[in-house]
Amino acid sequence: MSVLEKLRKRSGLLVAIVGLALLAFVLTGLFERGSSVFGSSGNAVGEIGGKTIDHRVFNAKVQEAIENEKRNQQKTTLEQTAIDDVIQRVWNQTINEEVMNKEYEKLGISVSDDELVDLMIDHPHEALIRNLSDQQTGKVAPTFADDVTGLPSPAKIRAFTQAMTDEQEAQWAQLETYIRKVRTIEKYNNTIKKGLYVTTSVAKRNFIAQNQNSNVKYIAKNFRTVPDSTIKVTDADLQTYYNAHQNEFKQEASRKIEYVAFDILPSQEDIDEIKKQIQTIADEWKTKKPEEDSAFVISESDSRAFDMGFHTPGTLSPQIDTIMFKAEVGTIIGPYDENGVLKVSKLTAIKMSADSARVRHILIAYKDSGASPEIKRSKEEAKKMADSLLVLLKNGTAQFPDLVEKYSDDGGKKMPPNKKPGEDYKGKGGDYGWLNSSSSFVEPFKNAGLDGKKGDIVVVESSFGYHIIEVLDSKGAQKKVQVADIDKKMEPSNKTMQSVFVKASEFSGKNTTNELFQKAVTENKLNKRIADNIKENDRTIPGIESPRPLIKWAFDSKKGAVSEPMELGGKFIVASLVEVKEKGIAPLEQVKETVTASVVKEKKAEQFVNEFSTAMTGGLTIEALGSKLNLPVENAQT
Repeated sequence: MSVLEKLRKRSGLLVAIVGLALLAFVLTGLFERGSSVFGSSGNAVGEIGGKTIDHRVFNAKVQEAIENEKRNQQKTTLEQTAIDDVIQRVWNQTINEEVMNKEYEKLGISVSDDELVDLMIDHPHEALIRNLSDQQTGKVAPTFADDVTGLPSPAKIRAFTQAMTDEQEAQWAQLETYIRKVRTIEKYNNTIKKGLYVTTSVAKRNFIAQNQNSNVKYIAKNFRTVPDSTIKVTDADLQTYYNAHQNEFKQEASRKIEYVAFDILPSQEDIDEIKKQIQTIADEWKTKKPEEDSAFVISESDSRAFDMGFHTPGTLSPQIDTIMFKAEVGTIIGPYDENGVLKVSKLTAIKMSADSARVRHILIAYKDSGASPEIKRSKEEAKKMADSLLVLLKNGTAQFPDLVEKYSDDGGKKMPPNKKPGEDYKGKGGDYGWLNSSSSFVEPFKNAGLDGKKGDIVVVESSFGYHIIEVLDSKGAQKKVQVADIDKKMEPSNKTMQSVFVKASEFSGKNTTNELFQKAVTENKLNKRIADNIKENDRTIPGIESPRPLIKWAFDSKKGAVSEPMELGGKFIVASLVEVKEKGIAPLEQVKETVTASVVKEKKAEQFVNEFSTAMTGGLTIEALGSKLNLPVENAQT
């Protein structure tokens, strides 16, 4: 029987269903664009401790983690680098789980379903409490909070689980899994802590070592005093040392490549064509009506964005900042070049706005807004109610704090459990104190405060519902401007890209071995770059954007191979695989330099020991021994 089923058997309560920002705990993995980073086309992505990891199970974890990440970031898609990070975390977590699960099983550590119910309902775990709390205020959401203490209410949490949507149920199950893992780790760590103690004899030795000082005289001979060239080392010496110290030469699989980059840059012809295009756009923009600005900018701009924000002096591009604050609405500037991007800018609005304002508000939420799942009123009913309260306030027939207490759906109005009656707190009476343009409030809320005058009372709508906002005070009123930009990146045309590709392909096709590659680099005076110690699961190579295809090629190819051109981050890369290190014990030839240095040091040490032993015959004092060996006597305190 699942934990959820047990919960439902314990209670028949039903409550409204609410969307929760449940903890998107991180899983981990190795899938990349549907295939294993190992390049395998089979049913496994890898092996951990002799256990094969099935790609279907693993891919499901990856997809779940990606969806969680998108919810956390409030995005519909993730960039490839973000996906790569998620995949790597899933794989790392999979390794951890496979290793630690065996330890938990050996020690008999587990979390029963009844214990999980206790952690999720009766005595909520701190990780659960964090996810049931408002991220800004830190207060437990009203849906789950006790009306008196503000702490998590087992009754409300239990009731919530009875009315979850399928999506919420899936998220709750993920949270159960996470809490079970966290609790298991806590038990394991507690077990380890209880097993760690210091015996009386060890404590006594430590005390003596820390509190008893000794003065020591010694002589020492540095290895550098004997030239390495005077020490004879044979192949047999190297082999003997290598055989006895093979554990020191364990290595992970890695690759070393040398590569040249053919930059894909716009030609002068490309730049001229882009300038012509954006000039045409600028001319057309002058014919557009103000209400058409937003659609036109989104349609014609590479960034596909219309900036709704207002700017203060010094916050615009230096090329237009001074002009825009002296211009009239409708002024168009450009095209102009800003860091390789051609721009045309239009002054779309001017207003006087405060730097900061103090406001209070009454929130009238409606069903499916972001305030509370308990709200049943429609959007129309909420608007009508907000307008009615606004009339009461403007007529002076009602007091703002009274209406906050009676009608506001903002959970922040409730007194925190650590406050006493009469004490101030953020949200009391709807008052959140001073705000500015960088405050974390939603834009309509901020704008109402910063754009209004002291004493203004207005109704504005946000994603939480309708706010009745009163401006209590404001400071630093100044002119602000709204500027829309149309941007065009100066990018290479298909013709230019093809030309660079042909050049890179010609280089790759003529130089198919490392010897030819190196010779061509020298003859053509190309800038060769080196990437060493590349691991199979690496996601980055300095200087190369999104290098996974190149890394995969390096691990799929033989030493001395030369790659075909790869388009990576605005460059065609041609690489030569110059060194291959496989997982295991490095061969002697690969570590010969290190082994030689160690053997030389051992032979010197043997020579020094013989010198010291011969000189010490006769029971000499340390001073006499130093004089005989021509070495200084050193002093040390321990």
